[in-house]
Amino acid sequence: MEYELYKEKFTSKAHRSGLTKQEIEECLSYARPLLDKNLPLIYNTSHFSRLVGIRKIYIKRASIYTKSYYRKFLIAKRQGNPREISEPLPNLKHIQTYILTEILQHVKISAFAKAYKKKANILENTRYHVNQEKVVTLDIKNFFPSITFKAIENIFFKLGYSPILSNLFAKLCTLNGCLPQGSPTSPYLSNIFMYDFDSKLADFCLERKIRYTRYADDIAISGDFDEKEAIDYITDLLKGLDLELNPSKTKIMCQNQRQIVTGIVVNKKNQIPRKERLKLRQEVFHIRTKGLKAHIKHKGITKRNYLYHLYGKISYAVFINPYDKEFIEYKRLIKSLMK
Repeated sequence: MEYELYKEKFTSKAHRSGLTKQEIEECLSYARPLLDKNLPLIYNTSHFSRLVGIRKIYIKRASIYTKSYYRKFLIAKRQGNPREISEPLPNLKHIQTYILTEILQHVKISAFAKAYKKKANILENTRYHVNQEKVVTLDIKNFFPSITFKAIENIFFKLGYSPILSNLFAKLCTLNGCLPQGSPTSPYLSNIFMYDFDSKLADFCLERKIRYTRYADDIAISGDFDEKEAIDYITDLLKGLDLELNPSKTKIMCQNQRQIVTGIVVNKKNQIPRKERLKLRQEVFHIRTKGLKAHIKHKGITKRNYLYHLYGKISYAVFINPYDKEFIEYKRLIKSLMK
């Protein structure tokens, strides 16, 4: 709703309700910045409860006894220890989804942030770094756990919400004082939190003709540049946010080396790594020469939906490189067997 229209309607109703001129001015002063940003106008917890369709007592309990409103489980990672996921229970998830769609997704994030955006995919991140003199990738250590409750509370306050509501929203979106992995609000909040970082680093890179993108906690810069100067600058920027790099994951890759950004080779074109291509090529070869049943028996494959897994992997390779005639043919073959 446009502010002027809201002002007219609210003032008329407020006069009938007996509000003083000062009270009306205070309400309008609170409303204007939110409406100007196309954000929902929320006055208090009771109002929020009505908007989200969840009882006020539930919202208050979820904000106080937050640990009881999550379930935790582990998911395997390609490398390293399993990742712990904290998934909110259905009603809390509904509340967080409202915060995400009605508030957070109306907030601008950097064009250099390539993850957690509508219609975004991993190629949006890698295509900027194809065929570059040098590629440097860096990893932000403990990304979500390092973004604190206070930082999230400050995001909502800067948007224009009252201190009480900002505190409430931050409690509903955090767990153990930080962003939980598994909450629908965490990814977008992380992008909002990193907005100033992305802007400053983008300015630094543009001045030096360096290409820059950030995919969640993965930073990629490419071109012909002084990598030490760039890494030192990034380290200092992160320090200002109480974040730090994971030095063991810093990679400096020249053209005569395999250059990988978020798991994709970018030397001359986007391509899945050679090792993965070879493995898929061998699987298709054995299916062609031995037959599907013999291949499954010989390899001791126990997955009931093996073909669907294989088709998914081949489809991903084609998605990364849509001009790969070899893997397009593999995709057709496996699809015909699935029928």
